[in-house]
Amino acid sequence: MAGAAVAQNETGGSPQREDGGIDGTIFHAQVLLDRAGFAPGVIDGKKGMSFEEAVKGFQTSRGLKVTGVLDTPTRRALLTDKAPSTRRLRIDESDAQGPFVGSIPDDPAEQAKMERLGYRNLLEKIAEKFHTTPATIIALNRPDMVLRAGTVLRLPNVLPSSRDYGEVPAEAAKMLSDLNVSGDLPKAERIVVDKSDGVLRLYGEGDRLLAQFPATMGSTHDPLPLGNWKVTSIAYNPPFHYQPELFWDVADDEDEQRLPPGPNGPVGVVWIDISKENYGIHGTSAPETIQRAQSHGCVRLTNWDAARVSQMASDGMPVIFQA
Repeated sequence: MAGAAVAQNETGGSPQREDGGIDGTIFHAQVLLDRAGFAPGVIDGKKGMSFEEAVKGFQTSRGLKVTGVLDTPTRRALLTDKAPSTRRLRIDESDAQGPFVGSIPDDPAEQAKMERLGYRNLLEKIAEKFHTTPATIIALNRPDMVLRAGTVLRLPNVLPSSRDYGEVPAEAAKMLSDLNVSGDLPKAERIVVDKSDGVLRLYGEGDRLLAQFPATMGSTHDPLPLGNWKVTSIAYNPPFHYQPELFWDVADDEDEQRLPPGPNGPVGVVWIDISKENYGIHGTSAPETIQRAQSHGCVRLTNWDAARVSQMASDGMPVIFQA
């Protein structure tokens, strides 16, 4: 696929239950929900809170009875997208060559010495590109597979319908393409982050629900700052100013650090700044922890979902944080 760093159009079917605990029906539903903009978290063929909330969001958007259950009307609506759940795709050289950083130290002072907080290895990069986990890729393929340029993999079918990202910088366009984010996403009118069900929603004209993404938001130490805010700017591949005094679980006498950008940085590949000082909507280095961990008050999404929000948001857009 041009510009996607993985190529070969060979269609796959739906996975059956495999050693990785993949349920074929759930897996296909996760893929179709992701393609429809109602993200289920990582695509792994397993039920969970993120899957249930994604189903509810999709049902709401389609005027169906909101149950959170993958019932017959919901499956029928999802299957209007005829896409199979997987594709067989060939790794090309631009992905395989990295560069990869290997292990990443825990100490921010050591991280600050790195040129980039990039992917550790090719498996991690491919997993993020296809909105899944390394374990799921192994389960869909073979545990003894050798990852390199030319390897053909069975992967979740989340290929975008467009790779035209308009006037964003070239580096940002490459990042969006590498995460299989579509360039034709609808523009939203407002963002609502709801603490009660742990999701971020984007609404369009006529209060229409356009998309929904699972989120990690706040903690007992750093609660979500409820109120009405606005988007002030959107930054791609941002560096991170590490300020110990802003973290309750870090000693204040530690030195400040300027951490390099990268998907394994503290805010991932996107920072959407809001009018509440020191708060924003951003990506993460650990997509499998979304809705299963706490944040330092900000709204944390998977890198691919944060990238999608960045394409639907705009400066000055209202952002509502509610309980």
